[in-house]
Amino acid sequence: MDQNRLINQIKTSADYDRVGMILTHHGVVRATSRDGRPVSGVRLEVNRDRIDEIIDTEKQQPGIVEILVEITETTELAVGDDIMLIAVAGDFRENVLDCMARMIDAVKKRVTAKTEYYE
Repeated sequence: MDQNRLINQIKTSADYDRVGMILTHHGVVRATSRDGRPVSGVRLEVNRDRIDEIIDTEKQQPGIVEILVEITETTELAVGDDIMLIAVAGDFRENVLDCMARMIDAVKKRVTAKTEYYE
């Protein structure tokens, strides 16, 4: 996953002149669960049909110019492996930050299902 590639793709957009901020989120497998237990890896299931729906909805929000999402094709991931990359481009910081928060939440809740493996 390459954040620079996504940013460069956004820069070629016909509407790039409307962009005042590009924000990226690069999710990786961490070594501990939310409750502090050691994690050795995760199994990831992805419902790719929902990604476009979420992007289409969020692109209708004020000030949002472009949204790009990559989710790993690998189902068995180790600590440190890339899970997802999201890039949101928009006019003002408030619009971009709000959109990114909604994108992360929507992808985690509606697109991916993660099962952690414990040591």
